[in-house]
Amino acid sequence: MLTVIITCFCFSAAINLSGAPAPLKSFIQRFLQWTELLDPTNLVLSIEKIEKSRQLLLTNEDASRGDLEDKRIQEAWKRSLSTVHPDNSRLIPGPFRPSICALLSLQLFLSMLPVKSLKSMILPQASFYTYSTAFNIVNGNASYDRRAHESLLLGAGVIVSSTFLGLFPRLLQVRLSMNSVLSRNFIPVIILAQLSGMNVIASRSLEPMRGIEVMDKEGNVIGYSRKAGTKAVKDTATSRVVLFGTSAFIPEVFAYFFKRTQFFLQNPWSLWTLKLSCTVLVMGLMVPVSFSVFPQIGRIQCNELEKEIQSATEETELFYNRGV
Repeated sequence: MLTVIITCFCFSAAINLSGAPAPLKSFIQRFLQWTELLDPTNLVLSIEKIEKSRQLLLTNEDASRGDLEDKRIQEAWKRSLSTVHPDNSRLIPGPFRPSICALLSLQLFLSMLPVKSLKSMILPQASFYTYSTAFNIVNGNASYDRRAHESLLLGAGVIVSSTFLGLFPRLLQVRLSMNSVLSRNFIPVIILAQLSGMNVIASRSLEPMRGIEVMDKEGNVIGYSRKAGTKAVKDTATSRVVLFGTSAFIPEVFAYFFKRTQFFLQNPWSLWTLKLSCTVLVMGLMVPVSFSVFPQIGRIQCNELEKEIQSATEETELFYNRGV
């Protein structure tokens, strides 16, 4: 059963659906919720169905407190939370909805293939970081003022730098003929995990610079905080390190021991089947795990924020949207 999050964010461009942020839940509760929000069918929901869900939430007086007995309300919240951006109420394009993340294990698998030539690695690395950058920008906090050309220029710079840094260890392998297990299998995993976190920090760097909305427990916007933006980006970057680091590391460990079995010696082709299957399974589990490490509605103590925000409210803690 979907556990409903009540947020102070709007789900309609014309009408705001206001309410207090949900109480922070345990990791297990967040994990169970994400397993439902990551339903792949959310990728193909029609605009008509999404609009009907929004209208139901806006017109039903039980929706604001989460009527768990009403299946229609449950489904409406599920559709809204998985397809609509909480800050600007815009529809998230299908390719960038959180539901697709578990389906991207093939892209991760290709980016971790052994190096034959540097040219063969450019496309997998570039496509992986291009998608990661676009996903981070689309699903980041959108409560601050930004222009389309700023996002495009920032994204292009992040894609180029991430791809270059991702190719660098591969270049060393080719040029220096490094064939040890550490340099061939595990150093690329460490670099991938670190670059995934850095990609979030770089692609969402405008949030700490300009500040994001912080709200009281009633959902009233108190101001824009750069410190809250920094915390939101830092937490999301940590979750990406967990996601991609674990999803790349475990298949490499399984492959390392599998290559010492008699079955592999008789069927060398089975190694890639094992690695791909393992990557799909691990990433399918790690996506909801990484999204659940930190609550999407972040909580921050007021005395940790800028002085102008502290003087504007008597609340001891405020809330913000961490992004995905």
